[in-house]
Amino acid sequence: MAKVIFWEKPGCKGNSKQKEILLGSGHELEVKDLLSEPWTTQRLRPFFGVMPVAQWFNPSHPRIKSGEVDPATFCAESAIKLMLAEPLFIVRPLMQVGEERVAGFDVDKVAQWIGLNHGEIGERDPRNCPCVDVQK
Repeated sequence: MAKVIFWEKPGCKGNSKQKEILLGSGHELEVKDLLSEPWTTQRLRPFFGVMPVAQWFNPSHPRIKSGEVDPATFCAESAIKLMLAEPLFIVRPLMQVGEERVAGFDVDKVAQWIGLNHGEIGERDPRNCPCVDVQK
């Protein structure tokens, strides 16, 4: 299976479930802290590929949930600037296998990318954090 570099928010229950799914699918994980990583535009931007900019954002961020920040209003450059200043805005997890990078945990995309044991997934969509307050 794949060796996955997995950037998470430490303590996030959603990221914990995603790691369980990956490990249960036979993948090896190298877990890193998304919040303390020294991100640059050149390092962060490739994770998003051709995804629409609004999908780059963590929908559980309090400022997004409250409507104060609307991801649909951002261009790529302004989104990256905000995420570099406040990494909690980055959709989680970020994952890398070799030179390929992805953002978020879309089960179908991850399954096509590196393979998943669907028996490990369970009923709850692992893309979303089950916590009401997932931010620090």
